[in-house]
Amino acid sequence: MWWFGRGERKEIWDEEIRWPIGDIEAAHRIREICRSAADSAAKIAGAADRSDNKKKSETERYERAAKVAMEIAIKISDDLLRDSAVRQIVNLCVTGNDLKRARILFRAIGAGSIREDVLNEHPVLRE
Repeated sequence: MWWFGRGERKEIWDEEIRWPIGDIEAAHRIREICRSAADSAAKIAGAADRSDNKKKSETERYERAAKVAMEIAIKISDDLLRDSAVRQIVNLCVTGNDLKRARILFRAIGAGSIREDVLNEHPVLRE
């Protein structure tokens, strides 16, 4: 257990990836990252000021997770699988009320069906 003097806990997005990994494994890793960071995203969603000391560690955790997930998504060669992975990251960004990043990532989704699902789930991205 990490809280008994072992230092900071190791997050899934801090684990080294031995490239090359397959597209499916990359998509699974993105899903795991987004699920692990969802609690931090939810905690910072209501914060008007993300630089608040109480929210700083949660903000940093969310930012690191989103960055690593995006870096992995870029390397997925299958278009549909990449769009599905980007959808997971968009959901994470909307949970964290990071609408600017969510809109940018939403524009990267090429599959019409996935775009429609995201819009139905997050109508705020229509703007």
